[in-house]
Amino acid sequence: EAHSSKQGRFYRPVDRAYTSLLKLSMAHRWAVVGLCLLVILSIVPLFAFVGKNFLPVDDQSQFEVNVRAPEGSTLAATSTTVERIAADIRKLPGVTDTLVTIGGGQQQLVNSANIYVKLTPIGERALSQTQLMVKARELLQNYQSENLRTNVALVQAISGGGQANADVQYIIGGPDLEKLTSYADALLAKMKTIPDVVDADSSLVAGKPELRVEIDRARAADLGVKVGDIAQSLNTLVAGQKVSTFNEGTDQYDVRLRAEGSARASKENLSRLFASSAKVGWVSLDNLVRVEEGTGPSAIDRRNRQRQVTLTANVRPGGSQSEVVARMNQFVKEMNMEQGYETGPAGTSKEPGGAGYYFMIAILLSFIFMYMVLAAQFESFIHPVTILLTLPLAIPFGILSLLVTGQSVNIFSGLGLLLRCGVVKKNAILQIDHTNELRSHGM
Repeated sequence: EAHSSKQGRFYRPVDRAYTSLLKLSMAHRWAVVGLCLLVILSIVPLFAFVGKNFLPVDDQSQFEVNVRAPEGSTLAATSTTVERIAADIRKLPGVTDTLVTIGGGQQQLVNSANIYVKLTPIGERALSQTQLMVKARELLQNYQSENLRTNVALVQAISGGGQANADVQYIIGGPDLEKLTSYADALLAKMKTIPDVVDADSSLVAGKPELRVEIDRARAADLGVKVGDIAQSLNTLVAGQKVSTFNEGTDQYDVRLRAEGSARASKENLSRLFASSAKVGWVSLDNLVRVEEGTGPSAIDRRNRQRQVTLTANVRPGGSQSEVVARMNQFVKEMNMEQGYETGPAGTSKEPGGAGYYFMIAILLSFIFMYMVLAAQFESFIHPVTILLTLPLAIPFGILSLLVTGQSVNIFSGLGLLLRCGVVKKNAILQIDHTNELRSHGM
């Protein structure tokens, strides 16, 4: 005899359980409505509790370690230290290769290095990429006595547009460098107190050795030497200046004029350089300037013609990028900075808020379009409302699944929640349509 699929061994208990739950729900309708309202209201605390990042943490079997040695370190000293760190990292389980690069980036600093770490495929190692990154941070604690500035980060597939490869980038801009340094140091100290923050650092690196040339302006005026001429002489003789080009076959080379290396090796030799004079022709700089040793910032960044300091940090596994930015905004309010100083997130740190706003617009528009299509399909204004009321019930369970699996709300999980609404809507359409069919037969 022919039997329906509901009579099978698997579906028979499912059908009985569903029927009993349906009868129980119909007998206690207001209790079910109240439970549904509680589920919908749970969206608020669940969304506040789950982490919110721009991109998910994906195991790509690779990460990088950025190391900055103390200012004034030579290339050889930096290389020795970084190679020791790379050798220790290669001892971690699952690490296959490391690649050390020193002096990369725009500034090409000899005390700045990057260690690219390659891991075995995810199926061939016991520890995840995130766990190995945590072990790498623990390993770097052994080098604290060497005053290194370190950062363990993902190899970003999408550039964040900021200065560093970090989960959180927070900028401070203003006119006065000393006050800006003071504000940045105070905010960096507060940033390190946030539980989810690791690898906190600042783009303002002081302590770089430098020679300061102080001009005796009265004597320079007496000798007919302009301040601009002194600056031009130092710029040409020390930094070098292009004066011509040299062609060899199809290749062209710049010809640069510069003082010999021995003339630039010490501050005594630097003061023996010459500057042009309108009165006596040439004047030795030791008659015009005083050269002193000092320290200063390695670089001064600017944004919108204002000096800028960028604070960077990474987020612990399971942490929230948005929560860190919110705490930083709260710290800024408590500091009461002077007028003229601006702060705010940069790079990917400012994207979660914008992405969340546009996702809300997309969900709202999808509700409107779904109602229009369903109203035309069912030729009713009520049935589409019944169907769309099921969609908010799906969101809390989607967020709960992110919490259970240790994931965060990001652009990919946001698309997943949006897709989940489509799946739930499809099931609701089938149930409403079947219910209408049963009612048309007198049930």
